[in-house]
Amino acid sequence: MTSQSETSQSETSPVSLIRHTAIQTQRLLLRWTRSPITLLETLFIPCLLLVMLDIVVGGQIARFTGEDALYGSVPMVALVGALSGAVASGVLLGRERDAGLLARFWVLPVHRASGLASRILAEGCRILLGTVTVVIVGVLLGFRFQNGPLAAIAFLLVPVLFGLAFATVVTAVAVYTAKASLVEGITILTSLMMFFSTGFVPLVAFPTWIQPIVRNQPMSIAVDAMRGLADHGPVARPLLLTLAWSAGAVLLFAVPAAVGFRRASRR
Repeated sequence: MTSQSETSQSETSPVSLIRHTAIQTQRLLLRWTRSPITLLETLFIPCLLLVMLDIVVGGQIARFTGEDALYGSVPMVALVGALSGAVASGVLLGRERDAGLLARFWVLPVHRASGLASRILAEGCRILLGTVTVVIVGVLLGFRFQNGPLAAIAFLLVPVLFGLAFATVVTAVAVYTAKASLVEGITILTSLMMFFSTGFVPLVAFPTWIQPIVRNQPMSIAVDAMRGLADHGPVARPLLLTLAWSAGAVLLFAVPAAVGFRRASRR
């Protein structure tokens, strides 16, 4: 018969962490695939937004700049999908907390870190799938990778990095507030970031006084990095700034998210 100390040791072993994280990641992905809100926010709405942007403003931007607008709109929509999906996931996390599901997992013989680790891994999978879907639609509209396969892989990873950093912020909010409306209110911020980004319209189309804000806000920087990776333009500076923005968000909100997740699980 297994002793209590042996059971405790097995629950905290690295092997248990990997196994339990994989199981909970699978649970989250299955739950998200059965959630209409998550599917809409991750796949359908971003693809529909990309098509609408190409139809409504794509031709005007091409005439204004002489460049294909898809090289700005595809990165922007991929990032918007990552952020919107993170908000939907935050709403589901709040519901799981209110339903007591997190507390039930806490009393089960599972690795304590697997709950949060599985959410990070599941978020990465969701963002990557959403980005690939947006790129496929973009390719059908005329988008092409001009700088080879390595640049294309880096292009796909930028939304994952950016989205995981944003998901850390959403998780920190979701585990501390009982109101889903507060988490959903973050959508207002993502909408402002989208409309005031260089992916929506070229920088020169904005009033002069707001151009510095538009140029240096996180989504514009990530869009510029992805544009450079896909077609032409600077890569090093916007990519480094994207890393800095993402790292800053993680450093500020990772500990509150972990502490809040632990408290929510013990209620």
